[in-house]
Amino acid sequence: MAGVLAARGVVRLAGARAHAGMFPPGSVSLQLECGDRPAIKPSIRLFATLPEEKKEQPAIPTPTKPKGFLHFLSKEAIIADESYNRWTSVPAAFLVQLSIGSVYAWSIFNLPLTRALGVVAPAAADWPLAPVVHIFSACAVSLGLSTALLGPWAERSGPRKVAVAAAVAWSTGLVLTGFGVSLHELPLLYLGYGILGGIGWGLGYISPVSTLLKWFPDRRGLASGLALTAFGGGAMLATPINESLLNLFFELPQFLGPVDAVTLVTEGGKRFAEVAGEMREVVVATTADVVSLPGTALPGVYVVGTGDTGAAKTFFTLSAGYFLSMNIGAFIQRVPREGWLPANWTPPVEAEQQQKMISKGNVHHSEALKTPQFYLLWLAVAGNATAGISVISCAKTMMSDIFATAMPAIVNGAFAASYVAALSAGNMLGRLGWANFSDWAGRKRTYFLFGLAVPTLVALPSITNSVVAAPGWLPLAVFYGSTVFLVSFYGGVFSVLPPYISDLWGGKHVGAIHGRMLTAWSAAAVAGPNILTHMRSQSHTHAIEALASKVEPGIFEQTFGAPLTELSTLIAAKTVTIPQLMQVVPAGVPDPSPTLYNTTLYSMAALAAVAMLSNAAIRPVDPKHFMNDATPPVSLSSTPVPASPTPQSVATPQSDEQFQQQQPQEQQKSL
Repeated sequence: MAGVLAARGVVRLAGARAHAGMFPPGSVSLQLECGDRPAIKPSIRLFATLPEEKKEQPAIPTPTKPKGFLHFLSKEAIIADESYNRWTSVPAAFLVQLSIGSVYAWSIFNLPLTRALGVVAPAAADWPLAPVVHIFSACAVSLGLSTALLGPWAERSGPRKVAVAAAVAWSTGLVLTGFGVSLHELPLLYLGYGILGGIGWGLGYISPVSTLLKWFPDRRGLASGLALTAFGGGAMLATPINESLLNLFFELPQFLGPVDAVTLVTEGGKRFAEVAGEMREVVVATTADVVSLPGTALPGVYVVGTGDTGAAKTFFTLSAGYFLSMNIGAFIQRVPREGWLPANWTPPVEAEQQQKMISKGNVHHSEALKTPQFYLLWLAVAGNATAGISVISCAKTMMSDIFATAMPAIVNGAFAASYVAALSAGNMLGRLGWANFSDWAGRKRTYFLFGLAVPTLVALPSITNSVVAAPGWLPLAVFYGSTVFLVSFYGGVFSVLPPYISDLWGGKHVGAIHGRMLTAWSAAAVAGPNILTHMRSQSHTHAIEALASKVEPGIFEQTFGAPLTELSTLIAAKTVTIPQLMQVVPAGVPDPSPTLYNTTLYSMAALAAVAMLSNAAIRPVDPKHFMNDATPPVSLSSTPVPASPTPQSVATPQSDEQFQQQQPQEQQKSL
């Protein structure tokens, strides 16, 4: 019987050639030959074929991809070294977020934009409040779409490139908005602030959040709160800046005199007066109209188109300032290297993960859309955000409508502007405070506390009604504090959202999932202001009709230059307003202005209740959606050893070439 056995292993050989050297596995082929012929003594011979000595070949340099002109903006160019302090990334995020956070001061522009031609009072061709507020909604829609579509790109590109893109879009949008105001072209405002501004808002929002979550995996709530505190507080800084610029560039229109000293003609609902031998459109400003204006404007008749609210020049100035600050923040940005973890930190144990509903795996951003948790959280975000964004978008107008007439000595233009700043402070503190609280209590429990918005919103109409009966400090203080409290919930919704996403679907694709989730913000920004302006418009029209019915027809025609039967035309031309009617109604008739927002507040309470129920239904994500992040390594030592060959399976001796050809096949089978 003869047999051949092939084997591999570490072989030590003695001899002149081997020089007692060590040869690694696979470099030596062995052949064992056994003989049992009767005439010859049984023998065993071992043959070894040694590997040929390899000459060292000169290393061929690997071609490197040439760096582009904009390589300094790439993610690879901003990987931090060991000496980088992760807290340095916080002021970088602040500079970007403070700039785009000025969007929350939009209500400062409501009054100037609705008086762009009349300046002291709305002219017939001036934009109504609804389309002006909808510019903010369009901006939020653009935010949601841009984050949903560009979220994966932003995650790949890194914070510096994304922040620079945000600065370009945001500042360009402000320039177009300024031209739109100058030319009185509303579509330019929608294109500039609504679309380009929204893209800049979205890109500038998601990039710092994702970056700080990577720098602070041990404090996800703190990281999100730090990133978004500046964003929420952006309006607190922007409000005084905007007010100062508007006052600086404000120009009072031509004053013709008190209303009883000017001969007025009404045609098609518009008011006209003779100026330098020709009939010019004019507006009649009441005391309530001029109280919020800078300078010493007097009630009376003003010529349309001769003044300037200062809005256009304000937008041009803001564009330059924000472009500079956002780019400074962009160039400070750094990202941690792959696998970086804070010193002396270990991930939470499984018991803590289960208690706070923290996922143990990662879900791809496309797979996240297949989980019910995505849509439940989407509803929770949209419902909670609607009330806050409605108040923010019309804050100054709401404060003036409800309290200015009843308390003119206190609630003037400066007070209303300070109210916008206070809401911004609530937004800012809510983002930081609720995010930190969620690190201790968990994200779901924190969202559940936001349900306190329901009883608060239900109680607010009672407070506004009390202003009509007994105006005073108490209703004002309660309304002021309650709305700031509500806006803190709004800020908390968005600062707790990124760590909530990270807890549910893992941190690997948090940026992309966050971008898709922000479409809930867009929905809230459309629904909230639309509900508010629509219901306010209905309440405003009903209030004017109710007041006009109490005025003597002769007095009405004498005051407005047209009979009561043309009331709808006069309302459309903005000739008849609540302040003007309150001057001619019988004594004792209450001013309905404080009640204009009651139906809106009840609607917001219902949406907040839906949000609370949606959050209550959220459960941990099913592990079947988790990604297979790593493939287990193959261990060659686990390759099964073949059994000893039987006489029927004894093979003929193999040459070295045959042996080497078979090895890749056998190795592939074992793998």
